[in-house]
Amino acid sequence: MLILLPPSETKARPSRGAPMRVDALSFPELTGRREEVIDAVINASGLEDALRILYVPSTLGAEVEGNLAIRTRPARPALEIYQGVLYDALDAPSLSPGGRRRAARRLVISSAVYGAVRAGDRIAPYRASMCAHLPEVGKLAHRWKESLDPVLSAAAGKGLIVDCRSGEYAATWRPTGALAERWVAVRVPGASHMAKHTRGLVARVLCESDADPRRPAGLIPLLENDFRIELHEPAKPGAGWTLDVLPH
Repeated sequence: MLILLPPSETKARPSRGAPMRVDALSFPELTGRREEVIDAVINASGLEDALRILYVPSTLGAEVEGNLAIRTRPARPALEIYQGVLYDALDAPSLSPGGRRRAARRLVISSAVYGAVRAGDRIAPYRASMCAHLPEVGKLAHRWKESLDPVLSAAAGKGLIVDCRSGEYAATWRPTGALAERWVAVRVPGASHMAKHTRGLVARVLCESDADPRRPAGLIPLLENDFRIELHEPAKPGAGWTLDVLPH
């Protein structure tokens, strides 16, 4: 099972520790593209209109300035760097030992700077949006879309793809062909805060379960005790499944 998560705007900023090694991250096929994007983000962060280019609110100039040190600043595992509503609900520190092992295998987090990382990958915090259009590489969403399909298709293997992403992050990889038959987008009606919280809870429940269903219907017994769920078949050939989820 592959559980796709979005990143968070809120990130931990550790004050001590070794810097990130780009060549040590999961999905080494992305190393060249990561190096290219990191250089482009660093260079854009030093420009007068960096906030506009990186698609960052005007109140966060200090965080964009921190991008200048992305190669040297202390790094931590991705599940420690990413914070916010979804990650609070996932509550990785309180996962059982088995849950932590499955999180390391199953969770893949989208990133505007790193493309995609696993839970244990040591990354440096950054501030940039997938909507950013950088002078050196163009729009990040388009740049990553060129690279992610073969990498994430291979990572999915023969298991389910449970997609908790949304917006521009969901657009960077859409499973096709046989993979689409095992692709389930988690949809949460209501406000953004509730949607993020519920997706985090779904990811947690799936990490705590040792079941590994191969068909979308196999998610129902894993989630129905904790949520009100409704599974919808693809609306057309080649489209994925949709799982509507609400807390009880």
